[in-house]
Amino acid sequence: MAIDYLCLAGPTASGKTAAALAVARAFAAEGRAVEIVSVDSALVYRDMDIGTAKPSAAERAAVPHHLIDLIEPTQSYSAAAFVADATRLVAEIRARGALPLLVGGTMLYFKALFDGLDALPPADAARRAAIESRAQREGWPALHAELARIDPATAARLAPADAQRISRALEVWQATGRTLSSFHSGRFDGAGGAPSGTALISLEPADRAWLHQRIAQRFDAMLAAGFVDELRRLHARADLRADLPSMRCVGYRQGWELLDAGDDLAALRERGIAATRQLAKRQLTWLRSMPWRHVVECDAPDAAERVVALARRLSLA
Repeated sequence: MAIDYLCLAGPTASGKTAAALAVARAFAAEGRAVEIVSVDSALVYRDMDIGTAKPSAAERAAVPHHLIDLIEPTQSYSAAAFVADATRLVAEIRARGALPLLVGGTMLYFKALFDGLDALPPADAARRAAIESRAQREGWPALHAELARIDPATAARLAPADAQRISRALEVWQATGRTLSSFHSGRFDGAGGAPSGTALISLEPADRAWLHQRIAQRFDAMLAAGFVDELRRLHARADLRADLPSMRCVGYRQGWELLDAGDDLAALRERGIAATRQLAKRQLTWLRSMPWRHVVECDAPDAAERVVALARRLSLA
């Protein structure tokens, strides 16, 4: 095996799960085992299945999956925790003679894995409460603008309403006098060749309209599968709040806001699709900053077959 692990990334709804399963099936037919490691900050939560487009029980039974259903929605998971878990899993999977295939769209997790992270300061409840109090008065876009002045690199990858991550970045700055982006150790800046031991296959649309259509279709499929009922169950739980990281995930955040307002969720489809498009745009921006990636057009009719062929070549090169 020429590489330690292979990465498959792409914007939401680009077909990552189908392509990853195609790789696993093709490799299994050749006598080569594949295990999938999720690189998705939403899939770690239990009881959040429909709105996260979690792989089905059948898909997870067909191929070993890792880092799914790790924690309760009341808990938090970080990029540092992901790096520790993924590093351990890569070693364990390789020891079993299988290929670790890291699949997902949480680009901060990929960056942390490629670039490394220095130890971040622990969460500070008092600082966070003060920041959230300011946000209630001034609005999160105002705090995002402040972050852009302090730490332009971090602000550039965050939406102006991303309360959880804006709060954390400002909290780190206040606690240490260092920007959040400075805690990346700088082993890899993305501008040159691939980081040692891996290769990245990137699913990207040649036609952005195709991806927008896929996003709408997938959101409609979630609604048909009972996403509203899932949202209502979560909203009814006394231990969950709107400011938890789990409830800030795309789709869940919009649903929670509508339920808090007493709305009948009629606007959920429009708001959810718009937020998902914004997420996809940010994901593509990050991917395009990696010139060493291997691009497969996800809107090609044979996209999965192209990923399989590329994975075969990269893993044996």
